[in-house]
Amino acid sequence: MSYKIQLNQQTFHTERIFCIGRNYVQHIEELQNELPAAPVIFMKPASCLVKSGQSIPYPTHGQEMHHEAEIVVLIGKSGKAKQVQEARTFIAGLSIGIDFTLRDVQRQLKEKGLPWERAKAFDHSAPIGDFIPLSGTIDLTNLDIRCWVNEDLRQEGNSAQMIYRIETLIVELSHIWQLNAGDLIYTGTPAGVSAVKIGDVIRVENSQIGRFEWKITA
Repeated sequence: MSYKIQLNQQTFHTERIFCIGRNYVQHIEELQNELPAAPVIFMKPASCLVKSGQSIPYPTHGQEMHHEAEIVVLIGKSGKAKQVQEARTFIAGLSIGIDFTLRDVQRQLKEKGLPWERAKAFDHSAPIGDFIPLSGTIDLTNLDIRCWVNEDLRQEGNSAQMIYRIETLIVELSHIWQLNAGDLIYTGTPAGVSAVKIGDVIRVENSQIGRFEWKITA
């Protein structure tokens, strides 16, 4: 299964979602995690992706689902970025998404030293907005991000606060995988994550990319 993205009269088929954890210091502090010595990487399948405007069913295997608003990068070509200077050439577009996390399930898994998939990679756990093409005027180190739940502003941050910048993440991923056109990178979340419940409307926004929202349903 793949997820189709249309951008600049080109069609991308997403099969892999790379997610970066613990990439904003204040978010690390609010969850009382350790500062990572290298990017924390995990993955989600394409079945996690949900277009803007669609509903998101609350998962039945957890009771504490947190929103994590993130800047999302669309990879536009196959290959490996060996240096930060060439990483930007791999980016086709940008969007805003949410990494939904079942925090209660994640705590249980972490206590046992188990992988996070049950807490992170369940269906509909990666809502994604529309993409804009990467232009020469876009500063990857100055991308704002905001997240509301029912008109209550919960998260507000900027890519300048990232521990590992977007270009660095692309190089780090290239050390392990060959990147493919259509790959997505969820680049980490700023502080302010909190629980959502059935009936909530969640909205994310970037001043250049746009505004997108979803409703949590039973």
